[in-house]
Amino acid sequence: MTRVRWPAFAAAAVLIGAAGALGACHPAPKANVEAQPRAVRVARVQSLPLASALTVSGLLTPREEAAVTSELGGFRVSKVFVDQGDWVKQGQPLAQLDDTLLRSQIAQQSAVLTQQTLAAERAESQARNVAGLDNQGVLSQEDIDTRRFQAKSARASAVAAQAQLDDLKTRQARLTLRAPVSGRVLARYVRPGDLPAGQTAGQPLFRIARDGLIEIDAEVPEGDLGKLRAGQNAEVTLPDGAKTTGQVRLISPEVDQQSKLGHARILLPVRADLRPGGYAYARLLNVKTIGLVAPDRAVTYDAEGASVFVVDAANRVRRVTVRTGDRAGGFVELMQGPPAGSRVLVTGSSFVLDGDKVAPVENGAS
Repeated sequence: MTRVRWPAFAAAAVLIGAAGALGACHPAPKANVEAQPRAVRVARVQSLPLASALTVSGLLTPREEAAVTSELGGFRVSKVFVDQGDWVKQGQPLAQLDDTLLRSQIAQQSAVLTQQTLAAERAESQARNVAGLDNQGVLSQEDIDTRRFQAKSARASAVAAQAQLDDLKTRQARLTLRAPVSGRVLARYVRPGDLPAGQTAGQPLFRIARDGLIEIDAEVPEGDLGKLRAGQNAEVTLPDGAKTTGQVRLISPEVDQQSKLGHARILLPVRADLRPGGYAYARLLNVKTIGLVAPDRAVTYDAEGASVFVVDAANRVRRVTVRTGDRAGGFVELMQGPPAGSRVLVTGSSFVLDGDKVAPVENGAS
């Protein structure tokens, strides 16, 4: 038994030794071979001007509003000639106050003026009769001076009576309330039979939009005020959805301390459907702004929001979250993100992960 098994055992040992020798002559390949960096195209974050659009909103308001009040109190309204929404011309009568009492005062003052005028003419005639009689002994110098004084006094009384009559006639003219400007009547607060309290009451009888001009008193964030210029065009959406065009007329020189909002007045064309107090939207075109921008293709979006891949000095990528703003000309504004000069991936972002090493090719390189 022992003699039979020994040759088999020796043969196995020889085979194992031969296999070991063969393995020593051909070593196994390395398991970890470093992959070549992926070539990607990059661009720089830079500061550039952007031409974009800015949307603002605000109330419709008259460009200039004229208030019509009565300067005289105690006169009842007898007639009203216009109503809300009517178009009036400058100087057109709006309402008439009852001038019955004033007419009687004018008649009485006219009679007083006639009397004063006749008395002045008589006194002046008597003064002319003593002309050249000074120091002649015909009349005493006292009598001569008295006649001259009476003539001047009578003429002064006649002038005062004329002034009082003119005042009454002026009051009578003011009893006809007239439009101070041309435009559309926005409101009427008076009826026949009312007794206006005069200008001290503070309540207007009519409100008129001068020339019918309506504009948007738009609220603008503090940071956007510097982007606006007088004369800029605007696409306006009215409360009923109708579209029209407007133009920036005025930009407020101050900002509200609480809300940090400024105001821009956007003038609209004259239209019958523009009603002050309504709310309108305006889209301002060609608003110039300067900010940090990156190519549109550099920004990626996922469940976590917008981001870019930044390539550092060691050519390794790093994902950075960004907040985007306006877009124009193939660029997007980075309101928050990497600083100016940073290299960001334009292509290949879907094939890399944080920390990967890449071979960047900058835009403009051959």
